[in-house]
Amino acid sequence: MTTRSARGAETRLRMIRAAADLFHKQGVRATSPDDVIEASNTGKSQFYHYFKNKEGLVHEVLQTHLEAIRTGTAPLKYDIESWEDLDRWFLAHLEMQKRFRMTRGCPFGTIGNELTENDELIRQDLSLIFEVVKNKLAAFFIREKADGVIPPCTDEDTLADFCIAVVQGAMLMGKIKRRSQLVEKLVGEALSHVRRLATTSASAPPVPALVKNSIESSATTKGRK
Repeated sequence: MTTRSARGAETRLRMIRAAADLFHKQGVRATSPDDVIEASNTGKSQFYHYFKNKEGLVHEVLQTHLEAIRTGTAPLKYDIESWEDLDRWFLAHLEMQKRFRMTRGCPFGTIGNELTENDELIRQDLSLIFEVVKNKLAAFFIREKADGVIPPCTDEDTLADFCIAVVQGAMLMGKIKRRSQLVEKLVGEALSHVRRLATTSASAPPVPALVKNSIESSATTKGRK
């Protein structure tokens, strides 16, 4: 790669990263090309050279997220190898929200909430991201079925979709209510439900302290109201 092409790739990546943060912070509609140009310290000619329009930029942002999930370089760990990994996957979403003081939801969900019937390319990008995440979760449940930990009748795809839906809904509620305790409770209930599938097996995984503490803390908070 030449020095010129290396600089071009770095400029393009800087714009993508700036756009990803702005989309997560304020949504796609509220973010203009000028906002991205200013945040990335680049130029208008560079923006239109690399992305043509804002839809092209959104597409590239989502493709970058997808590649990070596929290669294991995303901030969250999506390759689930154990029940502890599943616990951490759930709770990592809450920790991300806490870092932003509960003002943001999921980066993908934030973009998805703005979809219209005219955003077919973006819808397909998001659908693929959620499909890849679902397949990673489902792969873990398939292995647990093969090991006799969860019942053979368990539908791994539905269970994976359930996990994703809970995380998305919990983060949306947490952003609206500005309450991490609410997300903790919902995540704890979801983990408890998933683990109950394994309670009939002798090799059922124990409920870890972090899940117990989340549920008990929520119950205590509720009892004080």
